[in-house]
Amino acid sequence: MRDTAIDTLKARLDAAGIPYKEQEPLAAHATFRIGGPAAVFVQPEGEGALCRAVALCRELAVPYYILGNGSNVLFGDGGFAGAVICLAGMPGEAVAEEGNILSAPAWLPLSALCAAALRAGLTGLEFAYGIPGTVGGAVYMNAGAYGGEMKDVLVSVRQLTAGGEVVETPAAALDLGYRHSVFETSGGCILSARVRLAPGDRAAIAAKMEELMGRRRDKQPLDKPSAGSTFKRPAGAFAGALIDQCGLRGYRHGGAAVSNKHCGFVVNLGGASCADVLALCDEVSRIVREKTGYTLEKEIRVVERLPG
Repeated sequence: MRDTAIDTLKARLDAAGIPYKEQEPLAAHATFRIGGPAAVFVQPEGEGALCRAVALCRELAVPYYILGNGSNVLFGDGGFAGAVICLAGMPGEAVAEEGNILSAPAWLPLSALCAAALRAGLTGLEFAYGIPGTVGGAVYMNAGAYGGEMKDVLVSVRQLTAGGEVVETPAAALDLGYRHSVFETSGGCILSARVRLAPGDRAAIAAKMEELMGRRRDKQPLDKPSAGSTFKRPAGAFAGALIDQCGLRGYRHGGAAVSNKHCGFVVNLGGASCADVLALCDEVSRIVREKTGYTLEKEIRVVERLPG
């Protein structure tokens, strides 16, 4: 990509009053604490600015990546030779309540949506309590845990389509599956989401949330940088159990290691690089395939430097 396109983008962002940083280390914006710099790190301050930043990138053919809380992404050591548009920390409307339906902007932390459901006495989102990331990120990957997933409650999303239109799309049209949605390939940008819940008892909802959070604290390596579950669950098995079965608990490559607490997590022991994590994942996948016949597919999103 030509530097002139980046220079033009910066000039257009300046003209539009949209804040950005240059050569911003992506490690500071990902829970893995790994990643080189973004050529341009855009921080829109509202939905209008977000849509404008995306439109500018498309118009100028500057590669861009929409970043939420950075909880399911592994950035390359060389950074990203384009624009990273960060939604985390964006101001926006509070959660809106319409009977049993809650509406929330995509950049709202998922935990805040869960808290709003609790305040409203609405049940159905307990499974999501403790899942890091934003509402948009949860929809993008159809996040789930403990027997629930976003497709169970999602009604619709507002999105900026690849063609530049803002439309409301019903959940049935989003191809929601295991850790998958149409947004992986459609080029759409999620702006907000609506979920349908059911009336419940606040005390029971709170108790369930705390129970699931306790299970997370007991079983997951929340004290070390990671991007959550590293591998998808293969049909008929569990990734963590297969990795443990193969004797790979604590197995490491450079600064990256299979967690001693939960083998489904690869953690950053300190100073791990993207190359360390990818090499470890490849080694673990190879050993598991050779010993069990199962193929492990990464759940984390790998975003590496694009050719300049």
